[in-house]
Amino acid sequence: MTPRPVTEIKRHATEIIAQLKQDGVPVLITEHGRSSAVLLSVEEYQALLRRLEVLEGIARGERAFAEGRTVRHSDAKKRLEKWKSAK
Repeated sequence: MTPRPVTEIKRHATEIIAQLKQDGVPVLITEHGRSSAVLLSVEEYQALLRRLEVLEGIARGERAFAEGRTVRHSDAKKRLEKWKSAK
């Protein structure tokens, strides 16, 4: 991640965005020497959202398992078949 002061972003936004699109390296925006925000390409942002979605699904599954909310494989297959036929 490349740190850049917010004043540099303001002055050179077009060039910084072009570089970001070219190399895909996120830009860490700083204010008064402190991290403030991160600038990502749209593609990288969408990829992060997809990964987050998968991780949240895994976490939901782990919570369900820990809480004992599980079903046998045969019951899950039956539910899936009913769900498919309802579509």
